[in-house]
Amino acid sequence: MISINNIYYRYEQEGIDALCGVSLEIQEGEHLSLIGPNGCGKTTLIQHLNALILPRQGKVIIDGLNTSDTENHIQIRSRVGMVFQNPENQIIGMTVEEDVAFGPENLQLPTAAIKERVAEALERVGILELAKRNVEHLSGGEKRLVAIAGVLAMRPRYIAFDEPTAFLDPAAAKRILKIIDKLNTENVGIIHITHNMDEAAMASRVVVINEGRVSMEGDPQDIFGKVDLLQEMGMQLPQVTELLIRLKLDGFPVRTDIVAMEDATEQIKLLVKTR
Repeated sequence: MISINNIYYRYEQEGIDALCGVSLEIQEGEHLSLIGPNGCGKTTLIQHLNALILPRQGKVIIDGLNTSDTENHIQIRSRVGMVFQNPENQIIGMTVEEDVAFGPENLQLPTAAIKERVAEALERVGILELAKRNVEHLSGGEKRLVAIAGVLAMRPRYIAFDEPTAFLDPAAAKRILKIIDKLNTENVGIIHITHNMDEAAMASRVVVINEGRVSMEGDPQDIFGKVDLLQEMGMQLPQVTELLIRLKLDGFPVRTDIVAMEDATEQIKLLVKTR
């Protein structure tokens, strides 16, 4: 379990209080979406999860390991993987396989074990054929997959994704989301920052961050049912929810607390039958 206990963080040079007393628990195998306005503290929060930054006040405990203890950092970073919004910020190797091997090499694993982990990670994201390719020659979507493979080679219990589908075409984004869903079915805890409310609705729990604090948390139906509060923060709704709200405003008797396309389809089918 990840336990975040009343943490504060301030960017001193900018004079910005990024986190102001955030407390949150994340279970292994959970799929959690973090949403909120730009600059609200989402990225700062997930960077605390593998000790990239440390809280000015409060504690972050990863499976019993305190991130403030530097002796724990190797274990913590093997348990919590991080996929940045820009994959080039974490890709180090010249070739795909060199990059994916970087994490296991830092764990000082035997060569045979490193090769096994690299092949396994590349296969899990479906890019085994790219192993010898120069990273510079890859597309943006392929680089994102390399970054995910590099994290998987560490065999983490949790992975934090920061806008993993940003700037990708629909096909590449769908591929990334399918990988995230599969990882979660394999009991990998997912922490997913997104501005795409349809993606957020795929999670089992949604946490809304605003001005460095946890503003709301609950299941997607609960969160996206609070339309006025979300709109006050300048946030959108899932497209399905927006559609049903418009139908409701036009006088159609539909539920508006629906976030899944399948459920919305059933609502519309029922509406057609009764008219």
